[in-house]
Amino acid sequence: MSLCIAFVGCSEGDDNQRPTSSNCDMNVVLSNAQFQNAPADQISIDELIIDGDCLKISFSSSGCDGNSWEVKLIDSETIAESFPPQRDIRLSLRNIEVCQAIISKEISFDISNLQVDGNQVFLNIANNGARILYEY
Repeated sequence: MSLCIAFVGCSEGDDNQRPTSSNCDMNVVLSNAQFQNAPADQISIDELIIDGDCLKISFSSSGCDGNSWEVKLIDSETIAESFPPQRDIRLSLRNIEVCQAIISKEISFDISNLQVDGNQVFLNIANNGARILYEY
């Protein structure tokens, strides 16, 4: 009698996306072209929280249920030389929903690729003029 054991597994990166360093929902996009030209439908940013390498953004907009929304966090690829350095980011929303309800959501973004030399960077939120310090 023989015994055969097989191990089958999968990894977080099996879907060809860059693995995140944490359990964030999405990755930030680094693209000056998208920063300038991505959809900019009406959005209200209600809260920003950094948890490890995740930037959690609570936001709201009008809509039916928000299921068709296309949301991206986009970095301008520009680093302002100050202390600490600064980066400009923007939450892009494409909203084709025509309902008048106010829908709120929270999405987290892996911001680890926004790190620069040193151990901190200010993230300037173009949508609402807010600024949050990312320390790593």
